[in-house]
Amino acid sequence: MTAHGASREAFAAARERLDALTDSTSVDAARLAGELAAVTALLHREVSLRRVLTDPSQAGDAKAELVQRLLGSQVGGSTADLVAGTVRSRWSQSRDLVDVLEELANIADLTAAQQAGKLDNVEDELFRFGRIVSSNTGLRAALTDRKATASAKSELLHSLLGSRADAATERLVTRLVTAPRGRSLEAGLEALSKLAAERRDRMVAVVTSAVPLSDPQKQRLGAALAKLYGRPMHLNLDVDPAVLGGIRVQVGDEVINGSLADRIEDAARRMAS
Repeated sequence: MTAHGASREAFAAARERLDALTDSTSVDAARLAGELAAVTALLHREVSLRRVLTDPSQAGDAKAELVQRLLGSQVGGSTADLVAGTVRSRWSQSRDLVDVLEELANIADLTAAQQAGKLDNVEDELFRFGRIVSSNTGLRAALTDRKATASAKSELLHSLLGSRADAATERLVTRLVTAPRGRSLEAGLEALSKLAAERRDRMVAVVTSAVPLSDPQKQRLGAALAKLYGRPMHLNLDVDPAVLGGIRVQVGDEVINGSLADRIEDAARRMAS
């Protein structure tokens, strides 16, 4: 999420509160995610309510009390407390509150996957689904069709992911598809993939090779990139014969081209210098 000024500080505070909540074994992170997503949908739809909750002229306590009155009987206490704490903050613009709540919902679902030891699977599934969407124009058209109902899109996604992907992956993708909020499907999937990697403070390298890499090659490349960038690296692997026997690595905005052996040797030289 991109936020500026007061909203950036509010987002940081909200993430700290979410982490504190989900560190507790008594909090169901998946349920929390679903409830936060429902609140996101409510505030996206109810513009006047969103403006009241982000009005800097209103006292933070008064806004928090309004949230408790509206949500107290609709969601769990943890969700109501988290949202109430979030509206106490100052926001640069009202839309930022909705963006933050949506991201908190996604983080909570990824936390649930992490707690279940399935975060690696979810990362890989999000990446693979993004590749499928980009290469299948018919599927993309069906998932972005404005005339199709949310339930129809949900059913389509369930048929595609229900028996093949983790439940958290299906929830994340379904929310993105049924409530895109102005984003492209590709951009939303990329953002989810990056958010999954950030759960473990890892960077993501998109690796495209002409042929599948062997396990030793993956390990050497991952280790070299981790040392180059100074952070753990997660490899999203793709195969494209057009790479002409070499490899293409993209880390953020930086693209590295060349043969696998050459790049690893270059990485070793750079580390030694």
